Formats: sequence, structure tokens, C-alpha cells
Amino acid sequence: MIKVAINGYGTIGKRVADAVSKQKDMQIVGVVKRTPDYLSRIAAQKHKLYVSDDSGLKTFDESGIKVHGTVKDLLNGCDIVIDATPEGMGDQNKALYRKHNVRAVFQGGEKETVADVSFNAYANYDEARGKTFVRVVSCNTTALMRSLYPIYSELGIKKVNATLVRRGTDPNDHKKGPMNAIEPSFSFPSHHSIDAKTIIRDLNIDSMALKVPTTLMHTHVVLVDLAKQASAKEVLDLWEKYKRIKLFNSKDGYKSTAQIMDFAREIGRERSDLFELAIWKDSAHVNSGTLSYIQAVHQESIVVPENVDAIRAMTGDTSKEDSIRITDSTLGIA
Repeated sequence: MIKVAINGYGTIGKRVADAVSKQKDMQIVGVVKRTPDYLSRIAAQKHKLYVSDDSGLKTFDESGIKVHGTVKDLLNGCDIVIDATPEGMGDQNKALYRKHNVRAVFQGGEKETVADVSFNAYANYDEARGKTFVRVVSCNTTALMRSLYPIYSELGIKKVNATLVRRGTDPNDHKKGPMNAIEPSFSFPSHHSIDAKTIIRDLNIDSMALKVPTTLMHTHVVLVDLAKQASAKEVLDLWEKYKRIKLFNSKDGYKSTAQIMDFAREIGRERSDLFELAIWKDSAHVNSGTLSYIQAVHQESIVVPENVDAIRAMTGDTSKEDSIRITDSTLGIA
């Protein structure tokens, strides 16, 4: 039984905690919160709750929320920690994990240098074997790897150009934007293509990005120059082999990200989570050797399966295929 701690119980942390709780070979030994808010009260009902430092013991006590100690106490009783703290804090926490001789999985908001390897289950599961520190790449990079890796491995890729239309913020966040604007990124390429190369190092990819006022999903427009000739149907058949890719057809009423998220609600997914990458089937076309397609990314949940698989890759001898199969089965990915 792999003893797992969750440091940071926010958008990603709470989802990973629930996913890990469903694994027969893993156990959540505690979660860490910094602020005594409504999420802390919910967390305390589901898991053993810890605070980030000694000052939090008093704050949580005054709020009437029971805690079991600080993060240092939690690290003494775990095998691995999922660091889901706010962007940039993971690098600060690394010394603490090293001091307690605990492995750690960081999230895509951290720099590549925080970890021994960046991780995507399909593309480089085995590179994480036995590593002390692993970084699961961001939701956008995870999505790009989901759709590009099958093409890269079976057909080869000459060049990728991706335009990322990013949601402004998550649904529970009232502080970020934009509210009534489209905000382009003026970095070229955007950091997403740079991050993709931490997984597939020889991938020739450029990306551009902009933010729009929505909270539901990211959307990518992707152009791929194929190394081998293939039809759109052959690419779609290739994607069909990967359960973490789900094909949608606009003719069935999936006209936007709103309907895709409604699908997740209608099939009973907790929190309306869509762990799979959504690709519009009828957006896929091949013209003069260039494949074009449009995909949508549920930013709150797409990295959850990757975190679970990273735990297995780092701590045991479960094969890539077995880990992905077990994770998919427990999360209802079919």
C-alpha cells in the first residue's frame, strides 16, 4: 500500500485525493490546507487534515476545524507527496521533502528544473521509474501530448503549430480574468510548446496562446505536418485506441465546450470532470500531408490520471499498460 500525502487541497489537490482514494494499492494518509475555509471543512470530513505551519494550528483551532498536525508531521508518515500548492511554491517545498526523504510529484505550474523528469503517462511513463521528483506537465501540455503522442509514435511528425485558446480562470475563482476582453500572449513560442519538448524532446513544435472570458475549458487548434501519409480516418482510428482521448461529433449536438461539459454532467461524473481529452471528430482533416484538428481540455481534471500513474511509476514495478488500465478503470474512463 503506497501511502500518499496531498500538500494543497485546491482545484487539483482535491481531485487527486479522490482519485488516489479509489486505488486499491494506494492510501491517502492526509491532506494539507493553509487557510481555514469551506474547502478545509470539507477536507476534514473526508481525510486527516494537516496545516502548512505551526501558526496554522492556532488559526484552524479558532475556526473549530480539527487538524492532526503540520505538514512536517504528515511527511513522517508517507511514501510520496502530491504537491498541488500554488504555482512556484513547489520549488520552495522541495527542500522539505528532501529533508524528510519523501518522493514528490509536482504540477505543471512549476519549472522543469524542480523535478528529475517531466511526465506524461502515454509518452514517457518509464522515465519516471524510481525517480525522487517528478513533474506532471500542465493541463495544456498534457492535452497536446495525449493527441500528438499517438501520431508521433505511429506516423511521425515533421512539424506542429498549435494555437491555444485558454480559459480565463477556473469556475470557483472570482479574482482573475479577463472579464470582457481577449488577452493574447506576446511570447513566441508560448511556453506550452517549450514544455511539450520536455516530454518528446525532438518534437518540432511552435505554439501561440490567448486567454478568453470563459471558465469551462481550453480549446486548441492544431496543425500537424505528418511524416507518413495518412488519411483523417486513419488518424481517428489511431486515437480510438487510446481511452484518454474521447471523440465528439458536432452533428450529435456537441457544438461547443458547453455541450461537452454537459456530457460529463449527464454521465454522472463527479464535479463534472472530464479526464479525457475531447477531440471534435469532424474537425479532423488532412490536406497535402497536413493534419488539422480541434481539441478541448477540461483544465481542472485532465492531469488527475497522470498524477496517479506517476505515483506508480515512481514507487513500484507496475507496467505502463497495467497502471493506465487500473487508473482508467477506477476513474470510469472507458
